[in-house]
Amino acid sequence: MRVNALEERLLRGEVGDLCQAALIASGVATRSQMNSYLSLLDRLWHSIPAEALAARSEVEAARRLFQCLWQRKPARYRSGGHFKLSDVLEAEMDSTSEAVGNCLGLTLLYNVLLERLGLRPRAVHLDHAFGIGPHVFTVLHFEGRSLDIENIFPHGFDYKGHLGDPQRKEWDSRQLVGDIYASRGNQCFEAGKLEAAVDLYDKAMVLNPTHPTAALNRAMALAELGKTEEAGKGLAEHSPEPVEGEGRL
Repeated sequence: MRVNALEERLLRGEVGDLCQAALIASGVATRSQMNSYLSLLDRLWHSIPAEALAARSEVEAARRLFQCLWQRKPARYRSGGHFKLSDVLEAEMDSTSEAVGNCLGLTLLYNVLLERLGLRPRAVHLDHAFGIGPHVFTVLHFEGRSLDIENIFPHGFDYKGHLGDPQRKEWDSRQLVGDIYASRGNQCFEAGKLEAAVDLYDKAMVLNPTHPTAALNRAMALAELGKTEEAGKGLAEHSPEPVEGEGRL
């Protein structure tokens, strides 16, 4: 597995900050690049009105932050849009860009900002949502109460549409970051860059060993490379249908 120094720390579990972990998984490879994107995040944070974050309760602060993001970019969601946090940050701060990201990209950005509020967001993965395909969104737990936050809708705070869905799989930040690698792997797979795809799927599975598609898509890429023995092991252990493209709404 090809890794740089930042990835090595991430894969060993030594990067606890969601923002930095997501930037590394997005392809940020140097400290200079990291500092550049962290500065971009600082600019975004300081552009949010102070009164939006000065709510009396954590729920209200999370709500106001969500509303502020949608007010900044009313067309922020785009199906098949950016999923790398680096691209999402650039789009968020680009005054000429209306769209910011897909469900993964928007969930990453919102969760990063929630962590700055001192909250501990998680994510929920659905194998199939809205009749389209795999999907992720934010979930917050407050003293026994849970809130689903659907980042692709302006009315998505405290969204009720996924409650009781048997597909629900709750992910921590490490598993969510693994989905960036899986999505990058899908892009490489679709472009015929099979060795790069296998490498990215390997990293996805280090962070999220139960990722629903990474192992099978890895096996398919290995089979196309003629590595049938390795591919057979992967196919024998995993049965979900392969997902091509970015793999997210």
